[in-house]
Amino acid sequence: MSDIHIKRALISVSDKTGIVQLAARLAGQGVELISTGGTANLLREHGLSVQDVSDITHYPEMMDGRVKTLHPNIHGGILALRGNADHQAAMHAHGIAPIDLVVVNLYPFEATIAKEALWEEVIENIDIGGPAMIRAAAKNHDHVVVVTDAGDYDLVSAVMSQAQSRALAAKAFARTAAYDAVVAGWLAPRVQANPWPAHLLDADLKQTLRYGENPHQQAAFYAKRTLAPCMAQATQLQGKELSYNNIQDTDAAFKLVAECEQPAVAIIKHANPCGVAIGATLTDAFIKALACDSVSAYGGILAVNRELDRTFVEALGSLFLEVIIAPSISDDAQALLATRKNLRVMITQGMPQKSAPSWMIKSISGGYLVQTENDRVLGDDALKTVTKIAPTAQQLSDLHFAFSVCKHVKSNAIIIAKDGATIGIGAGQMSRVDSVRLAQDKARAAGLSTQGAVLASDAFFPFDDNVHLAASAGIAALIQPGGSIRDDEVIAAADQHAMAMVFTGIRHFNH
Repeated sequence: MSDIHIKRALISVSDKTGIVQLAARLAGQGVELISTGGTANLLREHGLSVQDVSDITHYPEMMDGRVKTLHPNIHGGILALRGNADHQAAMHAHGIAPIDLVVVNLYPFEATIAKEALWEEVIENIDIGGPAMIRAAAKNHDHVVVVTDAGDYDLVSAVMSQAQSRALAAKAFARTAAYDAVVAGWLAPRVQANPWPAHLLDADLKQTLRYGENPHQQAAFYAKRTLAPCMAQATQLQGKELSYNNIQDTDAAFKLVAECEQPAVAIIKHANPCGVAIGATLTDAFIKALACDSVSAYGGILAVNRELDRTFVEALGSLFLEVIIAPSISDDAQALLATRKNLRVMITQGMPQKSAPSWMIKSISGGYLVQTENDRVLGDDALKTVTKIAPTAQQLSDLHFAFSVCKHVKSNAIIIAKDGATIGIGAGQMSRVDSVRLAQDKARAAGLSTQGAVLASDAFFPFDDNVHLAASAGIAALIQPGGSIRDDEVIAAADQHAMAMVFTGIRHFNH
């Protein structure tokens, strides 16, 4: 990538913090300055030579400043590809000079609505020319630098790298997207009965829901603009309209089975798995998953990672389910499920493939919490055996399985597993030892033996009481992140009971 040499800069800002210092530095480096209205006047007051935009467009600023930069002499100078002969010929024919730097911040729309201004004032503070210039410069980032944040002024000089320009372009697009989202969010509930904007962040409104987690809450379902197989892109073949809770649980179930390479079944209830298993076939996996907690499975969400066939559907028997989600379905399986009129059947046309990092977004009062997906997959070489006894090959397989299920269980999470199936799940308890007790109680209630099983913990054991309790149930091997100040005591307890234990070095909190 080559450097960008800045010879002409267009500066037009509402917030003038630091702009005089930036303009003076650029002028001192021989950069020609172009500006508009109040910005141009401010720079002249500080002794800087500035060319008015109107001298370039040959039109005065008009309509109370609504029209000033929307002109080919401005946008041609920003958008022209420097190495393109046709673009250069057009610039020469029409007397358009290149613009190498665009410094723009937008009308203070957010501040205007924050002070509860009248409708007319709010509308006048919707910027048009600013976003147009920002987007034009950001698109042509290999030739033009765009700056939208005063915090980046110190980066700007007469020579900049394309890597810097591309980073500033990404920031610029994020700024215009956020700005437009605020405008849409303010306008929509004031002009339409439906309070939900058609677009939110990088997603489109797919469905207005009957209600949210509870009947008194409003809700909507947005789908990201992606073609990747996922819950949001699934086609509903039959059944009632999906509810808010259906969507959450179905997504959780499908993401869980996507972790598994072998045929897998996950049954989810209220955002937590009540049974997960892998097997030689989906039917085999289903029988094992259901055995973990057949009571909680009633009215649950079921996900599979292979095609639904007639054999599997027949194995479901009379089990009442709210939703089934699968990558595909055979014709005879679809015909058989069609007799269950209220059952929602979702088909994704494939399983998700790991690609670019995706974000998880949660709303909080006044903002969002954003994180990347927990997509870490551990190989055998990532595990550290810390006890005198190492896990057997079968135990190691079950440990991997149990720890991957932990990722999808609300913390504190404990999974007891054996032969590729969960046999006890402890979820959402305030203390880890209570989650261990709950997992063991669930296994006993299901009539499943924990003798020789493995146990996974989403975070480290803070005390050795968890190990002693696991040993009392016949657990043979443990997997946990490690990292407690009492690791030595925990390891000693495992050795005392002749248990194998491995550390992962990572945790799987799921709040």
